Amino acid sequence: MKALVTGGAGFIGAHVARQLLDAGHDVIVLDDLSGGYEANVPAGAEFVDGSVTDAERVDDLFRTHEFAHVFHLAAYAAEGLSHFIRRFNYTNNVLGSVNVLNAALRAETVERFVFASSIAVYGPVQTPMSEDVVPEPEDPYGIAKYAVELDLAAAQRMFGLDYTIFRPHNVYGELQNLADPYRNVIGIFMNQAMAGRPMTVFGDGLQTRAFTHIDDVAPLIARSIDVPEALNEVFNVGAETPYSVLDLAHAVARAFGVAEPEIDFLPARKEVVHAFSDHAKLHRVFGEAPTVPLEEGLRRMAEWARETGVRDPIRFESVEVLRNMPPSWTAGLTQTA
Repeated sequence: MKALVTGGAGFIGAHVARQLLDAGHDVIVLDDLSGGYEANVPAGAEFVDGSVTDAERVDDLFRTHEFAHVFHLAAYAAEGLSHFIRRFNYTNNVLGSVNVLNAALRAETVERFVFASSIAVYGPVQTPMSEDVVPEPEDPYGIAKYAVELDLAAAQRMFGLDYTIFRPHNVYGELQNLADPYRNVIGIFMNQAMAGRPMTVFGDGLQTRAFTHIDDVAPLIARSIDVPEALNEVFNVGAETPYSVLDLAHAVARAFGVAEPEIDFLPARKEVVHAFSDHAKLHRVFGEAPTVPLEEGLRRMAEWARETGVRDPIRFESVEVLRNMPPSWTAGLTQTA
C-alpha cells in the first residue's frame, strides 16, 4: 500500500518513513526542508520537495498517487516561539494541515489519516495528563494542534475519514535538528556541549518533562494503521519518567564524558512548568513494550551527534512580535510587518 508522510525529512517523519518501508509500504515523503534534511529521507522512499502550505502541490500529489494512508507529521513545532510567530504558526500548523486533509477527503482512497499532535494541547492541567482531560492549550502551537484534532473529528463525522491522533512529548534521538535554537532542548544542549558553550537553562531548571527516545514513538505511529482499536482515537505517546531540565543538563554532559556541565541560567520564560503524560490508554491498545532509558537514549544520540558535528544555530527570521520575547532569542532579529 502507498503512504504519504508529510514532514518526512524531519526527525520523527524520517523514522516513521523507515518503519513503513520496513513493513513493505510504498512511501512518498513531502517536505520543504525548513526543519529537516533530504539526507534524512530513508533509501527507498520517494522524496518530493514542497510545503503543506502549497495547496496545489499537495493536491497534485494526491492526483498522482492513490494513497491508502496519510501520516501528517509536518509542523513547525516550537511552543515557546509560537507566541511570537502567530501567523506563521497558524499558516503552517492549521492551514497546512487543512490542505492535506482536504486533499485526502477528495481522494476517497485514504483509509487512515494519522496525525502527530502534541502534549502542548493540554496546557497547564494536572499531571500526569490523560486523554480524558479537556485540553486547555495556552500557547498558539498547542491551540493549532488542538484545532486540527477537532477538525479531524468533524471530518470523520461528516465524511467518514478515519483517523488516529498521537500526542508525543519531548521526543529526542538521532536525526534531530541540532541547529534549531528554539526547540528540542536535548539537541540544543548537545550542540552547545560539542561547541564548548554553556548549556542555557531558562529559570531555575526545575521544570519537569518526560524525555522520549524516538524508538519509543516512531514504531507505534507507523503500525497504528494496522491496529483496529486505534481507529478514531487519541493517544499520548512518550516516556513515563519525568526529569527536571537541570537533571537533563547533567545527563547530557555525562553522555559527552563531562562530569560537571557549565550552565548559563537565563531569565524564566512563560511556559508550562510540569508536563508529562499518562499512557495507560496507549498500553491498553498497543500493548506493553520495553522502552529506551534516558541514559541509553542520550548515549546513542551523543554518538550520532559527534558524527554529525556542531551546527551553527539557525535564527528564525520571520518574527512577527518582539515584545516579551526572551532576550536570548532576540539577538540580531528584526520584527516583520
